Formats: sequence, C-alpha cells, structure tokens
Amino acid sequence: MIRLITLLKRKPGTTHEQFLRHWFDVHGPLIATSSAAKYALRYEQHPTAWPSADSGEIEPDWDGVTIQEFESVRSFWAHTTEPDFPAMQVDIARFLDTSALQWTLTEVPTVVIDRR
Repeated sequence: MIRLITLLKRKPGTTHEQFLRHWFDVHGPLIATSSAAKYALRYEQHPTAWPSADSGEIEPDWDGVTIQEFESVRSFWAHTTEPDFPAMQVDIARFLDTSALQWTLTEVPTVVIDRR
C-alpha cells in the first residue's frame, strides 16, 4: 500500500471558509463518484487547524491536507488515466493555488508511538 499526501493552498482571492466549502461540498463528492475512485482505497480530507480571527496567531501556509491510499504506485498512476480525471483537474484549478501544490507518494509508515 502507498499513500499520496498532498498539501493544499487555496486559490488567491478566496477565503479559508470558501476553500473548505468547495473542498468538502464539491471536490470531495466529485472524487468519490469518479471512475478514478475505483483505484483509491481511502480518501481523507484534513483541514488545517485555523486560528480564530482575534487570536493574533499567524495564518497557516496551508489550508488542508489530503491523504489518499492506493494498492501500489501503479494503481496511483492508473487513476490518472481514467476518462474523468481531467474534470478533477479542472475542479482543482477552481479552488486551489495549483502552483503551490506539494505532494509525495509514501510507503507504509513506521509507527514510533501509538497511544490510541
């Protein structure tokens, strides 16, 4: 199993709340109903912990993180060849700063601490 971990930054000119609304209400369902989804074992949306407006804390660099699991690197690349994958890319350009996307494929982690 491999994981795709992607750092997400909202499109300039949009708020964090607008980003979240599109990510949860539009993009997530688009991913879930796509033909490319047959390759994904899991898709998680992790919004960044955002400071309250009056906290004086610095705004985070990233708005969220996705973690997607696939059987293999081959499965990951296969999902990009599905006919509706370009529609997902068009949607990504609607709400994300595509020049700031950072992603990596990782193997199964080594767990150092697990107190769950």
